[in-house]
Amino acid sequence: MTPVSAQATSAVFTDAITLTECGAEVFDLAFTATTQPCPWPKAYGGDMVAQALVAAARSVTDGKSMHSMHSYFMRPVDIGAEVRYEVEVLRDGRGYSTRQVRGFQNNKPVYVCMASFAAGEPSGRFQAMMPADIPGPETLPTSADYLADRTGGTMTETSKAYWSGGRSFDMRHVPGPVYLSVEGERSPHQAIWVKPYDALRPVEGLTGGQRDTAALAYVCDYTILEPALRVLGLAWADEGLVTASLDHAMWFHRPVEMDDWLLYAQEAVSVEDGRGTGLGRFFTTDGALVATVVQEGMIRATGASS
Repeated sequence: MTPVSAQATSAVFTDAITLTECGAEVFDLAFTATTQPCPWPKAYGGDMVAQALVAAARSVTDGKSMHSMHSYFMRPVDIGAEVRYEVEVLRDGRGYSTRQVRGFQNNKPVYVCMASFAAGEPSGRFQAMMPADIPGPETLPTSADYLADRTGGTMTETSKAYWSGGRSFDMRHVPGPVYLSVEGERSPHQAIWVKPYDALRPVEGLTGGQRDTAALAYVCDYTILEPALRVLGLAWADEGLVTASLDHAMWFHRPVEMDDWLLYAQEAVSVEDGRGTGLGRFFTTDGALVATVVQEGMIRATGASS
């Protein structure tokens, strides 16, 4: 199996979540961040989710950890451009803290979220079970392996390089990817093994745990609509396919260290009126459930085969 390209690096992600504090204009605290390169007309939605998470986390100074985050994507965001994140300190209680974060670009709000942080306390324990009979990541092709001799549709050399090694994370699909076609049945289920290409770098202003929580928020948006595409028989490179994240919810159940593979188990729960809703769960290799994601996105397939 072909090794991951030497150019593949997790620095794209850590660069994205490196924020600079600036003067607040709307709320209590403000930070700027820069969206990262991608081969689409608009910035990757995970940039905004992870950057807003970091902005909120940097406003909580009493050791609480984020346990939930709810986002809306309001306008397309320019690539390689600065976004200003304004943080409103809504509440700091003994057990929980609440923040609102609003992202601005070109003097317009482009993104908004609510985030909640918890101190934690003793309780009972339960979690959903990790799916069984999923092939291990080392037995699966990388995106670079899969795309090496393939082309078609709207796939360009730039987008091919990006999918192959430009996203900071090695992602290996079960069943195969939906870059160029949908392999097998139109199943509403898929699983993806996820791991940073290399050790995540320290990020100024963040603990290692906060950085790794941001990594989950960053990577989850790449593939959460894919089960809906599978059901519809659509691939990313289909002519006329347009997608966009609309809203996003995420719950962080347990601490995670992003130094090993995680299984991202996903399913489509609804497709209707040009929108698809996906559910995803992240599991460690030993079966611990660390996070749950629900996202709704726009799916326009004018001219695409369905």
